[in-house]
Amino acid sequence: MAETVEEPRGEDGDRAQSPELVNAVAAALEAHDDARAKALVIDLGAPDLAMLIGLLDADLRVPLIQALGASFDYEVLSELDESARDQLSEALPNELLAKAVTELETDDAAYVIENLEASDKAEILAQVPTSERAAIERVLDYPEDSAGRLMSADFVAVAPFWTVGRVIDYMRETVDLPDTFSDIFVVDPAYRVLGSVDLSRLLRSQRQVLITEIMNDDRRVVLATEDEAEVARQFARYDLKSAPVVDENDRLVGVVTVDDVVEVIQEEADDGIMALAGVGDERLPDTVLRTLKSRLPWLVVNLGTAIVASLVIKLFDATIEQMVALAVLMPIVASTGGNAGTQTMAVTVRALATERLGPVNTRRVITRETLVGLLNGLVISLIMAAIVFVWFGSGLLGLVIGAAMIVNLLVAAVAGILIPLGLHKLDFDPAPASGVFVTMMTDITGFFAFLGLATLWLL
Repeated sequence: MAETVEEPRGEDGDRAQSPELVNAVAAALEAHDDARAKALVIDLGAPDLAMLIGLLDADLRVPLIQALGASFDYEVLSELDESARDQLSEALPNELLAKAVTELETDDAAYVIENLEASDKAEILAQVPTSERAAIERVLDYPEDSAGRLMSADFVAVAPFWTVGRVIDYMRETVDLPDTFSDIFVVDPAYRVLGSVDLSRLLRSQRQVLITEIMNDDRRVVLATEDEAEVARQFARYDLKSAPVVDENDRLVGVVTVDDVVEVIQEEADDGIMALAGVGDERLPDTVLRTLKSRLPWLVVNLGTAIVASLVIKLFDATIEQMVALAVLMPIVASTGGNAGTQTMAVTVRALATERLGPVNTRRVITRETLVGLLNGLVISLIMAAIVFVWFGSGLLGLVIGAAMIVNLLVAAVAGILIPLGLHKLDFDPAPASGVFVTMMTDITGFFAFLGLATLWLL
């Protein structure tokens, strides 16, 4: 009797991530039991199968696709994480990739082959029908992370003199329309966008009505070279479902849909969180070497700033030798300031990334953060002074650490906003760099204020 796998109840995404299923598929592939591996995953949708493939060891991914054979859904390739997709694109035969590119929408097809060697890319595209090849090459010609790379070249465009009935007949009779769409674009003979018609409004209108009578002529268009992050902000600001993409001559060349933008928003959020932690563009399936290259540079920079902070402590080594309590309390001053600086920095970096912080409100936000830092310092200093008095029985030591807390939290708030603003002004990405320099400022200020005041008041 064949062995069965106890599959967890719930969503397919949960199944795809379950250790039981992943281990069972891996065991079947290692035993060269293709039928067993296929039976285990055959009912998974494309996103869930992509998730499972990403969890498998790299050397088992191609065997799983081979085990699926004709049942393999090429949509899986477009759902893969970038590092897993690049690894598979290199490992899979070009003939299979050519079939995938032919089946996928243009934006997904470009995503699958964009990082391949030029020779492999040319060999794959040579096997694709001429019209589809031209559309994919046009997408690949646009800069990475631009609307042109994000768009699909598959859309529905009609003439302004058509009636509703003619548009409906056209959609019924034309075989190469997109599989799914919600908007129909109205264009002039030069393919400039005049407006758009929502599919639901089209279907509720009488056949004899001109398409221009029901179209929305206040349509927002996106330039193909525009950054995809800015496109995502426009979708969020204006509640768009789709947007026509035009080239430098205002000709309609594609469409960006909300499902593409959701992925951009998620990537932007992920990248922002990773950058704030000093981590580059890395993913879970990445190799050890790639992960090391992503993390090591900022750790080296952080080591340098930590050495600078330690030199400040060295200036007061005689003071610390005379009063051991200072060594006990120093980390509290530094860590509290660091956390306060991180709070302000995170808010500032996010506001810059979403373009909510600019020349109009910069001064007001700086003033607010400065006052918040001062008030936080006052509250925390009172709490810490009381704790030190109870702990060490010294009111003067409590006064010293309280004063140092006020200074450090004030500096933390100011540094947390001015450092990201300064880096942004210099055209540097504030997300990865700000944390290192804000921490350096709070450490140096905290140690210098605490030990300096202790030297003046206690010794």
